[in-house]
Amino acid sequence: MASHEGVSKPKSDTLNPKAKEIYKKAGSLFEENKFDEAIAAYGQAIAEDPGYASAYFNRALAYAILNKYEEATRDAEKVLDIEPESFDAPYVMGIIAEYQNDFQGAKEWYEKAIAKNPNYEQAKQRLEQLKQKSSKHLEIPSITKSKGEDETVIEEGQLKKIRFHKSSITFKDVVGMDKQKKIIHDNIILAIRKPELLKAYGKKLGLGVIFYGPPGNGKTYLVNAIGGETGSNVIIAAINQIVDMYAGNTEKNMHAVFEQARKATPCIIFFDELDALGVKRGGDGGGGEGQSFMRMAVNQFLQEMDGVEKNPEGIFVIGATNAPWDIDPALKRSKRFGESVYMPPPDYKTRKGAFKYHTRNMPLARINFSRLARCTMGFSSADIEEICDKASLIPAVEEDRTGKRRKVLMSDFLNMIKTHGNTLDEWYGMVKKDVISKTETQIVDGKKQVIVKEGKLGPEEKQKYKSLIKDVKKNANPVYIMIKKIVRFVSLYIA
Repeated sequence: MASHEGVSKPKSDTLNPKAKEIYKKAGSLFEENKFDEAIAAYGQAIAEDPGYASAYFNRALAYAILNKYEEATRDAEKVLDIEPESFDAPYVMGIIAEYQNDFQGAKEWYEKAIAKNPNYEQAKQRLEQLKQKSSKHLEIPSITKSKGEDETVIEEGQLKKIRFHKSSITFKDVVGMDKQKKIIHDNIILAIRKPELLKAYGKKLGLGVIFYGPPGNGKTYLVNAIGGETGSNVIIAAINQIVDMYAGNTEKNMHAVFEQARKATPCIIFFDELDALGVKRGGDGGGGEGQSFMRMAVNQFLQEMDGVEKNPEGIFVIGATNAPWDIDPALKRSKRFGESVYMPPPDYKTRKGAFKYHTRNMPLARINFSRLARCTMGFSSADIEEICDKASLIPAVEEDRTGKRRKVLMSDFLNMIKTHGNTLDEWYGMVKKDVISKTETQIVDGKKQVIVKEGKLGPEEKQKYKSLIKDVKKNANPVYIMIKKIVRFVSLYIA
């Protein structure tokens, strides 16, 4: 594990000898990828010497690898308390931000680390890698109180200016998804690039599409690829920035987003978690202020979409959701979000390709990508990207400790898979009740009665979202869950 004694902590001769001994043991546990045990050992070292900055620093990294970002942030802040001039603490804060896809925040932290230590090679490497990574993701716009050309400006709960950006990636950067790319090309890219071609054949131009499917499987990434393919500006319509607690602000913010798009055509407006904004009106929430509030927000959304429908050229609206059944039907009708594209979890071939893609700039030892694809059966694309990134961190912090460079090993990836787990198994179990009907037997007046409890989908929606329903049924099936576990276990431990 990375050692920072004599760099961003008190000199070694001021440390408690027992704390130093425990610290070394913790470092060995980290290198063996026993992160929970390493965290416990670092805690023991801190108990012996509460001013041990390096122990806090290394424990923060271990927490970050385990996705325990709150604990990691707390430890990194503790390093700054102990050593205000530490350049290690901003570095680990950058890693924490990067793991949470806050690329702007990560960039600022890495720059702070380099400002304090211009020779901080690890921070420079992470910053360079971040430039490549951030161009492949859509960033949530930063919120600022001062006006600037590249920033989103919010004043008293109202959007005054919305950031937009150009994307540098194209379909060549999207692994797999050949079927989805074909649908997107025919229904979106042609409409943006060559509207006159479609008009010549009497084709009406659509204005919106919904990407739906399990979380972490490329919905957001594809939006950026579409932006790169068409040369369009991209606006990230962040729901948390649009919805405001004060009456009228949400509607004004929604209008502001579309107004900004009209000034920046050709432009793609992207609404992530569309179900949070376009929730069904008159649903189970009953009446009340909250329901009325969201109803007005949806109505404003519909008005804006109607305005684009009357003049669709130059603006295309894309919504993403993990729960299409919760979106107001009026939004899904033809010419609003009339087209829906299913984004499935990656199959074996796509997982293998994803590992190759995300490791293309790493110094690799001999890697069995086929085995990695088997080990991650049922994992999301986002899971695989994070596994690759964290695997590359292991030799980096080892070099920082020893000064010796090595390649990223197969064992680094396998250990990260064991540590990371996957995010989809739990999700399938959660949504099963929403989309699948189930039969229950109840005793009423001493007699057995069979009651069928329907999911949230009506007959028409069941047909429309049949690919998702099929995947949910399969992945929530106890037999298939056991098959996935067996394949993962054999691939991880037996090969």
